[in-house]
Amino acid sequence: MPVGLVALALGGFGIGLTEFLIAGLLPQVAASFAVSEAAAGRLISGYALSVAVGAIVLTAATVRLPRKRVLVGLVTLFVVGNLLSAVAPDYRVMLLGRIVAALCHGSFFGIGSLVARGLVAPEKKSRAVAVMFAGLTLANVLGVPFGALIGERWGWRAAFWAVTAIGVLALAGIAALVPGRADGAASGPKSRYGYGPLVKSGDSTPAPASAPTPTPASPTSLRAQVRAFRSWQVWLTLTATALGYGGMFGAFSYLAYTFTEVGGFSSGDVAWLLMVYGAGLVVGNLVGGRAADHDRDRALVLALLGLTVTLTLFGLLAAHPAASVVLTFLLGVFGFAGVPGMITRVTDYAHGAALAASANVSASNLGNALGAWLGGLAITAGLGYTSPLYVGAGIVLTAVVVMAVAAHLARKPAQNTPDAQRTSGTPEAQETPEAQETRPTS
Repeated sequence: MPVGLVALALGGFGIGLTEFLIAGLLPQVAASFAVSEAAAGRLISGYALSVAVGAIVLTAATVRLPRKRVLVGLVTLFVVGNLLSAVAPDYRVMLLGRIVAALCHGSFFGIGSLVARGLVAPEKKSRAVAVMFAGLTLANVLGVPFGALIGERWGWRAAFWAVTAIGVLALAGIAALVPGRADGAASGPKSRYGYGPLVKSGDSTPAPASAPTPTPASPTSLRAQVRAFRSWQVWLTLTATALGYGGMFGAFSYLAYTFTEVGGFSSGDVAWLLMVYGAGLVVGNLVGGRAADHDRDRALVLALLGLTVTLTLFGLLAAHPAASVVLTFLLGVFGFAGVPGMITRVTDYAHGAALAASANVSASNLGNALGAWLGGLAITAGLGYTSPLYVGAGIVLTAVVVMAVAAHLARKPAQNTPDAQRTSGTPEAQETPEAQETRPTS
């Protein structure tokens, strides 16, 4: 495993910690600043909103810079934000620190995923992305208990000092261990789309099966980055990401109520049950990355189908504690199994556009908001605490349909090549070299 991936995973771990640990510290923070629970809750919602905004804005603002340099800058921003939170004299500075730290979140995972795939052979790119995201999934397991433990023993500020220190270590690791060549720059003439040497204009000959898939080169202008969004495959992948995340998070947002009001668990059981869910995320991330490198579209469809079935069964069996534990774990497995594949898919069809990679992170956050809202509406309508599970299953089933359509269209090379689109006027849904390699021959 390239040591640069370890540095990226450490950065993902730190960013994940700062996102999740606040949940276990809210009572202390609210008491320290003498603010209401609702105001303290804005330290979470404000972070989430800033992630969605920062992913697009910062990525667009740094398109001409080398990716490694951008990552160093983003982690520096993360350190500054957490340092502000650690020393905040009042609530406003604390909120500012949360916003500053959040701005780097989406861009780090978007650009970092492109750097990660550039560190390994093309056939291992989804696994490389999974290793980077392993830091985030591990933070999901440890974030809340880590924050609660540090906060209980040394106060909530100590937790943010600890995350700041992790950020400094990640910054040093990325600066020292991530090679400059991971920027994805490619030699030779660029394609007319500005994304590096993929296929010569007018050459529809597929690459031989033994030929490696070139690492996407970084587009050289904001216009080139935006041009990637003319691809229907990019939009279909972003839609599937938003719906898949939305269905899972819509159910997850109210899982504590499902455990205590339906499953008969005590409030003290919720913490370890959420750790079971987090363990599922870790497993799903690693298994999903390996599966995506074997047959990506099939792996994504199966992951979404598995999530749909899990949510439905959870709704039916939520009153049975043993089944709830197993299904909580599977919810994490299938919920995150598609993440590495979705990211490599959107960046392949966007020809390495970092803006598309970051948009994938924004899409997941928008899906989270949609799912939580629809789940809340179901509960408010009196449908019970299992209703978010069924709502989530319906949302994810829609994602299955979208992903199946995307996979079907990807197997139509004549309609997806740039030259065919130029002559037929169809949207740009370019076939990637990977799709050419895996396309069945007649």
